[in-house]
This record gives sequence, structure tokens and C-alpha cells, in this order.
Amino acid sequence: MNRESGVEARKIKHRPAGRHGPIESIFPGIWFVRGSVKLPMLMPMKMARAMTIVRDAAGTLTLFNSMRLSEAGLAELETLGTVKNVVRIAGFHGRDDSFYRERYGATVYAIEGQRYVRSMSVDQPPSKDYMSADVYLTEDTALPVCNAQLKVFSTSTPPEALVLLDRDGGILIAGDSLQHTPKPDQYFNLPARVMMKKFGFFEPYAVGAGWLQFAAPARSDVRSVLELDFEHVLPGHGTPVIGHAKEKYRPTLEGELKGCHDQ
Repeated sequence: MNRESGVEARKIKHRPAGRHGPIESIFPGIWFVRGSVKLPMLMPMKMARAMTIVRDAAGTLTLFNSMRLSEAGLAELETLGTVKNVVRIAGFHGRDDSFYRERYGATVYAIEGQRYVRSMSVDQPPSKDYMSADVYLTEDTALPVCNAQLKVFSTSTPPEALVLLDRDGGILIAGDSLQHTPKPDQYFNLPARVMMKKFGFFEPYAVGAGWLQFAAPARSDVRSVLELDFEHVLPGHGTPVIGHAKEKYRPTLEGELKGCHDQ
């Protein structure tokens, strides 16, 4: 579904770039970059996040889980191709989508039902929306990358999705749902290390504990990931899982999934 975004009622104030690492090549035409984000909480919590970059045959770049890069990082990004698309798959992400739209004229895609608000709470009046996407996606909408399909968690609030690339045995790009952070790294500050440990964040091949608690998807919806054919996962939090990813995530997906509800 297309919606004309038009000119925003007020100029969007972009968040500054956070600390991040180099842009790493994962597969031909696919890159991954890890960095940090400051959470919208009273205490100064910073945690790790990651962005995936996909280039098509024409040199067009599509960003998943967009993360604003430093000027040096943007210069490196521009050597890879032309930034044309930003795809928001995580309901609690999206803070840097507007930056890439303004900087490069990128088309912003989001999942139908996702909103752009400066809060972790989804119970916000429409007046709190600071922007809208250019295109809203359902599982029937064509993605701006070839040989890709969208898997939407329809019971998640806010909506969440995965993107499955039909290549190299199947590559899943995840937001908050599938994560892989066995231990804290340099992108977590001390308050985040303490808080995220309490949340059960530091686990390998995990379904996001915070996502399960706050978005409360149905167990059957989450477990339907196992119906997809994939070998690799590029998460929005953590490091890439290369090889046998489906079997590595299976024990967690077939487990308790605390925070889910029964549909």
C-alpha cells in the first residue's frame, strides 16, 4: 500500500550518529555494520544494534534497520552504491529513517501499522507521530530488493517482520525478533549491561526477550519462523549467524517463549 508522505508538518530533528564499527562484507552484495543507540529512558542507556545493507545489480542500496553513520561511515557507504531505499522491519526501530530520506532522498518503507513516535509506548495519540513512511508493506507487497519476501508477525504490537532473501541457502534479516548477543560488547554502557542482563538479553540464538515482553506476539506466530527455509540470520541486535541458523534457533523457537500469549 502506498501513501504519499508529503512535507512533514514540522522539521524532523535527526538524532546524531552514535558510535559504530566498520561496514563488513558478509555475502556478495550484502554488508553488516554494528553500532550503538541511546535508549529513550531517563538513565543514559546505550546498547548495541546493527544495520544490514543490500545492493542490487544496478548498484542501488537498500538499508534494513537503518542506523545513522558518521560522516566517515557515510563516505564508506557511498562507495558501495547509491542509497535508494530504507526498510523498517522492527516496530521499535526507525529513528534514523528520516535522516536517510532527507540526506539521500531515500524511499522509506515500513510495515503496515507501524508508527513513528519518540517513545517505546505504542499507546500514543496520532499527534505524537513525527513522520510517516512513503510505502507501507504487507506480505503481498513487492519489496525493493529482488528475490525477497516479507514474513510479518501479525500478532505483534507494534507490527514486526522478517525479510527472507532467497539466496545463499536463505538469509533472514531480522529486527528485534531473532537476536544473537551471547555477551555484552563495546556498544553497551554499564547501565545497559546491568538492565539488559536482567531482561535476559545476553543469550545466543535468541528470540528477543524485550520484544516478547513488550510486543506480546502469539507463540504460534513466533514459531512459524520454522516454516521458512533459511541458513543464515542477520539480526538487528547482535552478530551475524552464518550457517545452520534454523537449527541453531530451533531450541529457543520451540521453547517457552516467555511473554508470548496463546492464540
